[in-house]
Formats: sequence, C-alpha cells, structure tokens
Amino acid sequence: MTDNSDLYEADFLLWTERQAAALRRAKGANLPLDWDNLAEEIESLGRSQRRELSSQLRRVLRHLLKLQASPAAEPRAGWGATIREARKEIDNLLRDSPSLRRQVQSLIDDEAGLAAELAVADLSRYGEPVGAVRARLSQGGFTAEQVLGDWFPDTPG
Repeated sequence: MTDNSDLYEADFLLWTERQAAALRRAKGANLPLDWDNLAEEIESLGRSQRRELSSQLRRVLRHLLKLQASPAAEPRAGWGATIREARKEIDNLLRDSPSLRRQVQSLIDDEAGLAAELAVADLSRYGEPVGAVRARLSQGGFTAEQVLGDWFPDTPG
C-alpha cells in the first residue's frame, strides 16, 4: 500500500477519500478532534477538484459545440484557444488526481446538456444557427478522447 505522503503527491483526490475514511474509523480514539467535520472538510477538498473538472469539461464542450455549429470565421480562433487552455487545466487536474480520470466520460455526459444550452445562447445572441448543437447531442455527444485530446470539429458547410 502506498504511504500516505506519497499518495498525497500522486493522487490528491484518492488521498482525501482515504484520509476521510481513516478519520471516520478512528473516531472512537480518545483525541480531542471534531472527527465528523474534519472528515467532511477533507472530503470537500476532493469534491472541489471534481467540480473544477466538471467546469473545465463544460467549457470545452461549449466551445466544441460552437465550433461545430457556427460557420462564422472570426470567433473560431478564440474558441479554439479557449478549448486548448481548458484542456491544459484538465491535464493539470488529472495529473494531480489521476483517479478522476475514471469519471471523465460520466462528467462529460452530465455536463453536455448545460454546455449545449450555453452554446445555443451564445450562438443565438448573434443570429447563428443552433440546430447543429441539438443534433450533436441527439447523436451521442462527444467522447472523452475528443474532449481531452487534440480533436477539433470540421468547419461547418
């Protein structure tokens, strides 16, 4: 089994989960600690990483959907830059907490609807077509490889 300090460096999320469980198991020890709240706070550190991953995945999805739906040339470079930046943030999160990787596809699926709503609102504001956004979701959305890798949709039309 990995030493706790090694695990802290290797996978922060997994460390928080194990530390919270250990605190709960040690609750009966005669130490003057607020066991329940201490365990809850440690778990919340891991949950914040999951929320950050969800947010960055939603950001990538939103911009991939706009790239796929919009024929406009001007905003494409900015959308691509946003996707590349969010992918770097995701890489950092997954490097710090590799156990989050097993949740990526599920989080993509969870965030797809909101990302589509946001993309539709963005495109509608400028009179852009939005049918392709809804069509993409009805066809199954995006894979983890598309979201995390260097894939970009072709220009519409």
